[in-house]
Amino acid sequence: MVVESIPDPENHTALILRYKSTYARVLDSNRKFLQAASRYHDLSQSNTDLVDADDLLQMLGKAATCAILAPSGPQRQRVLGLVYKDERLSQLDSLPEFDTHFEVITKMYMNQVLRKDEALLKFEKGLPLHAQAVMGDGLTIIERAVLEHNMVAVSKIYASIYFTELGKLLGVEADKAERVAAKMVMDGSIHASIDEVDGILSFQGKGSPLVQWDGSITSFCLQLNRVTDVIRGI
Repeated sequence: MVVESIPDPENHTALILRYKSTYARVLDSNRKFLQAASRYHDLSQSNTDLVDADDLLQMLGKAATCAILAPSGPQRQRVLGLVYKDERLSQLDSLPEFDTHFEVITKMYMNQVLRKDEALLKFEKGLPLHAQAVMGDGLTIIERAVLEHNMVAVSKIYASIYFTELGKLLGVEADKAERVAAKMVMDGSIHASIDEVDGILSFQGKGSPLVQWDGSITSFCLQLNRVTDVIRGI
């Protein structure tokens, strides 16, 4: 609230940038990765001579890191899109600490299944200490982020899948895959139902409003044709 009340902000650009940078780092350290990613990305687009181009690229790299670590959901997908569509993203390959980010971000944004390959392992090793913590569910932050991402990617491919097969696909035990799926169903990250008796996860398609509208129009026209045929038969 204080920074918003600064008079003549154009005359205090350096102070405001310092505040924004500090705030982004605080959010990052507190593992509020979604908010931190947005702040870092905004900073990376700062149009001022006070910040070097290399520093702006560093901010973009940090935005990419936080976007990858953020919990799954529509807001995360939006932030991933902002980072992915940034024309400077491929330049991160020139920075040793961010040279895997372009590949990981691309796979995540394109909803491709992430394998535990060399790029992902290198990304994980390069994370700061606060992002390597083991959470209450026994997973590290990156393990949980990858699991949730892969669950969404699987929902784009399969209509239903046994938890035994899902566990093999995700590289975890079937019961852990079921717990992750249940949590994501509860928080709305995926639209699915769980059959605990048969051990099946069934995904529910959720088309865009435009597709749903087209489907409703088609259904209405078919029903109208049937009614017309009945009236003609009478």
